Amino acid sequence: MTLNCLAVIRFLHTADWHLGAALQGWSREPEHRAALSQLVAVAKARDVDAVIIAGDVFDSLNPSADAQRLLFDTLRDLRGACPRATIALLAGNHDAAGRLEAPRALFEIAGVHSIGVVARREGAFDLDTHLLPVRDASGAVAAHILALPYPRAADLPVAPSDLSGSGVVWSVRELYREATAAARARIGAAPLILTGHLHVAGGLESEGAERRILVGGEHAAPPDIFPADAAYVALGHLHRPQHVGRETIRYSGALIPMSKTEIGYAHGVTIVEIGDDGGVASDRVSLTRAVEHLRVPERGALAMDEIDAALCKLAIDPATPQDARPFVHLAVKVDAAAAGLKAEIDAICEKFPIRLVSLAVERPQRSDAPHVAPLRLAERLPLDLFRDAFETTHGAQPTQEHVACFNGLLEDE
Repeated sequence: MTLNCLAVIRFLHTADWHLGAALQGWSREPEHRAALSQLVAVAKARDVDAVIIAGDVFDSLNPSADAQRLLFDTLRDLRGACPRATIALLAGNHDAAGRLEAPRALFEIAGVHSIGVVARREGAFDLDTHLLPVRDASGAVAAHILALPYPRAADLPVAPSDLSGSGVVWSVRELYREATAAARARIGAAPLILTGHLHVAGGLESEGAERRILVGGEHAAPPDIFPADAAYVALGHLHRPQHVGRETIRYSGALIPMSKTEIGYAHGVTIVEIGDDGGVASDRVSLTRAVEHLRVPERGALAMDEIDAALCKLAIDPATPQDARPFVHLAVKVDAAAAGLKAEIDAICEKFPIRLVSLAVERPQRSDAPHVAPLRLAERLPLDLFRDAFETTHGAQPTQEHVACFNGLLEDE
């Protein structure tokens, strides 16, 4: 969708890169490099005035040197492709705030605004850190980004002691109210783009991929924490691209599939235009995957004697390099628990140029099994939970060696 009127500014919204992530021990760097190269090409082709990276730049608080190098390479390439663009790099819940704050002086040399925490000066919200001008092709300031990272507990205003309702939601709402009021006092009615890295109520999660992150045990904030006069809200955290509450509150989504539940997503970036009449339009740009993610079969589950034929049908070139071989999520059905099931399946898969990264095992339910009331988690021993999880994943009971390793981990706790 594009605007009919003249665009005042055009920017690229992205988030949830998760650099340094691995899938069952396999590096995702080839996928990330390919996706980020396309992102830079899109930014250049669309001649964007700004790039917003809305958190979860890294997958862990202590990213590898390779992951950090990939970030620096991408920022360098973005600056080269879009020499006048405002670049906002924000911390998410996966990021160590200090890791993005510490090199700020160096980032600023490259024209990158890196924000890990909410900055205050003499107790007041620090606009000089968080309010970023966006210039159009003529060099005139045409809009502003109010850049806010993932709201950690130390970043939030303290809720009143007599408050009824969620103190955390009140604090997040107050943070955005305070920040927006300060911004409006400085820029008036000019277009204002907000950022955020949090779960907004109504957003669809990706099972097994995202943490419930609001501090204090709260799960999600309502979309009305964002003021109605915000031209656009660029969100990070949820991996499915989607709008929440209203069309202009959007998650751009992850760059690549981070779990098997995300295979069907159209991963990419969002291009947003703000028109000279204040109208806003967004255009979703899909990225081509460097590595395929396949569920075998697409629906249902295979019998053991069907696996070989199904993998053969994929017709993958045996000469495919290791880091370009598809990730396969396999679903099988068995009549009963089978010792050595995982080893047998691994032996079959090793004959094909694939990488097996998940195995779902389906067993028939016994109609004559007596009903047993479910136990509460507090009534289960950790070792029992481990045994259940191991059998569900591998189709067999853990060996004594597995049990010994698990007990060792318990003792380390």
